[in-house]
Amino acid sequence: MTMHSETEKTSCCGPTCCSDENEVQSHAITEDELKDSIRAKYGQIAEAAGSCCGPNCGCGSETDEQVLNVMMNDKYASVDQQIIDAADLGLGCGTPTAFADMEEGMRVLDLGSGAGIDVFLAAKAVGPTGKAIGLDMTDEMLKRARANKAKLGITNAEFWKGEIEDMPVESDSIDRIISNCVINLVPDKRKAFSEMFRVLKSGGRFTISDIVSIGQIPADVRKDLELWAGCVAGALDKEEYLQIVRDAGFTNLKLEKEKSFSLEKNMSFGIESITLTADKCPPSVKGQ
Repeated sequence: MTMHSETEKTSCCGPTCCSDENEVQSHAITEDELKDSIRAKYGQIAEAAGSCCGPNCGCGSETDEQVLNVMMNDKYASVDQQIIDAADLGLGCGTPTAFADMEEGMRVLDLGSGAGIDVFLAAKAVGPTGKAIGLDMTDEMLKRARANKAKLGITNAEFWKGEIEDMPVESDSIDRIISNCVINLVPDKRKAFSEMFRVLKSGGRFTISDIVSIGQIPADVRKDLELWAGCVAGALDKEEYLQIVRDAGFTNLKLEKEKSFSLEKNMSFGIESITLTADKCPPSVKGQ
């Protein structure tokens, strides 16, 4: 199977892209196994020059070679080229900052911040009176992001270590949440969206670019650690994804952008990138 999209980019992280985790597991993957695998994969990417999220890197199982033959990332438009050169590893599947409605003085939280590109764009948008915070669980990514921050001379950005299902962030402290192709990697998506709702201020909003499936992904794909790291195996059916967001308490859901990838060889599911916004609305005032 080959996936095709309107955006193509040739990149790979070379020999470090391949690992012993490419094989399909014969047992159900535990959350710890999954997080360890993803942390190792993205640690390798952080230490290399390219990306393995998308096109097949010439390694992996037969299923990997079919599914990973696509580059999911969108190009950033009208963005400082210095930021692109320093921090765009080609790991995203959208441009959430373009839809995030950020204003001067806001506190913005980027979930799965990687090398920092969306954090740096948010920092510019909120200005010196605001703050952009990147949250990531991978030490190598945090190291690279902090080095990029110093290189770019950005002073209103910080990078914190943590997991999305249990954020080291105060409740009701964030104006905007952004995330780019990361929530699909999280094992417990209900908990992730519940945490987002907790940390957002009343009236706050999230803007997330992510991968969803059209139809249910087969069990053998779900067991493939390489396809988890490749932003495929962890994708939920789009309608299930949106319902989880509603169940967490969010309102005013809006699909800002959708992009489908065509699959060949009669696969039983499809893959689509979406950019979704939703609000944490203030509590209703009695009598109004």
